[in-house]
Amino acid sequence: MEVTALTRMVAGRLEGAAPPKGASATTITGITHNSAWVQPGYAFVAVRGHVRDGHDFVADALARGAALIVGEGWRGSAGLPVPYLRVANARHALGDLAAALHGHPSHKLTTVGVTGTKGKTTTTWLVRHLLRSGGHRVGMLSTLGYKLGDDVLHQFPAHFTTPEAPQVQETLARMVDDRCTHAAIEASSEALAQSRLRATRFDVAIWTNLQPEHLNFHGDMEGYFQAKRMLIDGSRLAVLNTADPWGMRLADHPHVTYGHAENETGDEAMAPDWAATAVHEDGGMLRFTVQSPVGDFPVTVPLIGRYNIANILAALAAASRLGVDVADLQAGLAEFPGVPGRMQVLAESPARVVLDFAHTPDSLQVALESLRQTTRARLIAVLGSAGGPRDPGKRAPLGAVAATLADLAIFTEEDCRDTPIYDILNEMQRGAMEAGRHNTLLIPDRLEAIRCALADAAEGDTVVFCGKAGEITLERADEVLPWDEETIVRREMRLKDEGRGMKDE
Repeated sequence: MEVTALTRMVAGRLEGAAPPKGASATTITGITHNSAWVQPGYAFVAVRGHVRDGHDFVADALARGAALIVGEGWRGSAGLPVPYLRVANARHALGDLAAALHGHPSHKLTTVGVTGTKGKTTTTWLVRHLLRSGGHRVGMLSTLGYKLGDDVLHQFPAHFTTPEAPQVQETLARMVDDRCTHAAIEASSEALAQSRLRATRFDVAIWTNLQPEHLNFHGDMEGYFQAKRMLIDGSRLAVLNTADPWGMRLADHPHVTYGHAENETGDEAMAPDWAATAVHEDGGMLRFTVQSPVGDFPVTVPLIGRYNIANILAALAAASRLGVDVADLQAGLAEFPGVPGRMQVLAESPARVVLDFAHTPDSLQVALESLRQTTRARLIAVLGSAGGPRDPGKRAPLGAVAATLADLAIFTEEDCRDTPIYDILNEMQRGAMEAGRHNTLLIPDRLEAIRCALADAAEGDTVVFCGKAGEITLERADEVLPWDEETIVRREMRLKDEGRGMKDE
C-alpha cells in the first residue's frame, strides 16, 4: 500500500499527521517498532520508551530496508533517504497503521474481548467453543497462542511471545482469510495500556474481575483498572461480574451481568442477568442450573473448581447475545475439552496429575482448595515464584498457601531470571514456616522437582504442577530455555510407569 493512501486512511486517528513529502510513490509492505524485525518495504515506528528512544535504531532499520520512518519528531529526519511521518503518539500510530495496512480485519469479524485478572484465558476458550457450537467459524487469540478457523493451536515465534499491534492485526487478517466470522480475543492490561489492541473493534467485552497483580507496571490498582477499562469503553456491549466492585464501576456502559444468584446485599437491582443455582461438583464435573434472560436450563461441564462457574456464565452471556441458542449452549458446555494448563488433568489414576497456571497466592489458594475437595489421599503441590522485579512480595505468601493447603509442597524454579534461586526458595520457605508448616522440600531444578513429586505420588493422591503450564520457555539466569511442561510431565509419567512395569516383572 502506498504511504499516501495509508496515511489518508488513518489521518483522523493520527491526530493531524499528513503524508510526508516524497511519499506518493513509496509502497509499504509491513510495519514494526523493532528494527531487528524490519524487512524491505517496511515502515519502522520509532517508539520512545522509558530507557531507549526508537530513533536510536533508525540506521539499523534503514540498513534492513525500511521504506518509511514514523515518529513523534526527530531532528535527524530532514536528512533521511526515506520519508519521515511525524505523529502525535507513536504507539497509537503503530496500531492504526497496522490495522489500515491489513484492511481493518476486526471490522469484518464479530469480536469478543475478555479482560480481568483471573479467568481471562479459560473464558476466552469457552467463548470460542460456544460460538463454534452455534455453527460459527471462530478464530481466537490468547496468551496460549492463536487459532484460525480450524482447531489447531498455533504459537507465535519466540520473539513474538507477547504479540504487538502488527502481529494482532496480521493474525486477525489471517482469520478473515480463513473465512472466520467471529473472533475471541484475550486482552491483557499491558496490551491495552500499550495500544497493542488499538484499532481493534470489539462487539462484546467481558470483564472477569480485578485483583492486585502487575502493579509494578501499572503503579496502583486505579492505574490497573484504567488500563483494563479501555476494553469496555471501546466495546458495544459489556458483560460484567456483579461480584466484582471494580467491574460494576462500568455499569453506565450498555451491559449484561453475571454472578451469584443471591447477592450479599439482598438488593434485587443488583441481581445478575446470568446466575447459577443448584451447583454440584463431582470429580471432574460441574453441574448446575443456569438462570438467564433466555430461561432456566441445566448444564454439565467437564471442569474442576467452582470458581469456573463465573467463567462459564460470562461465556454463556456473551455467546447468547451473539445468537447461540440454549440447546447449542448446553451441548457445547458438555463437550468442552478444557484449556491447556488450566486445571488440565493428565492422569486420573493411580494418582491424579494436574497442570495449572496458578502463580499468585490468590489463584494458588483457589486451585488447591478446589483440588482438596476431590482428592482422596494426599495433595502434592509443585511451584516456584518468578525472579527479577515480578512481584517479589508474593514469594512468602505463595509458600504459606502451598504449605497450608497441600500435604507436601515442593518449591522449585519458575523463571528465576537474574535472581539467585535460593533467594526465592528461602523466601517461600520462610512463608511456610511462619504459617507453622514444615512439609516442604526445596528442589531448585524444576525437572528434578517433577520427578520427585511423581515418584512420591501414590494411589489416590493428587499432584499439581503450578505456574508454568501453557508457557513455552523457562528463564534461568541469562538463559531462556525451551519448556513444555505438559510434554515433560507426560514423559516422566511414562518413564515412571515403565520402571514400575520392569519391577513388577
